[in-house]
Amino acid sequence: MIIVTRLDHTRFAVNPDLIERVHEAPDTTLHVVGGRVYVIQESLPALIDLIVEYRARVLASAQTLAQHQQQQSEA
Repeated sequence: MIIVTRLDHTRFAVNPDLIERVHEAPDTTLHVVGGRVYVIQESLPALIDLIVEYRARVLASAQTLAQHQQQQSEA
């Protein structure tokens, strides 16, 4: 999940896998699977950075888990 901020300054978490598209004109608008639309404060480049960081965390966690499981099976 990534945390973004609505224009009223409330924050919420969204699953980036459910984002269909994003528009920035000038507000950033998230369109998610199912038709929901959210207007957020983060810029498009900032949102992309959040998604990249999220995916990097997921990959790092998967790698750590795989290494841990391999070490346990070798013991």
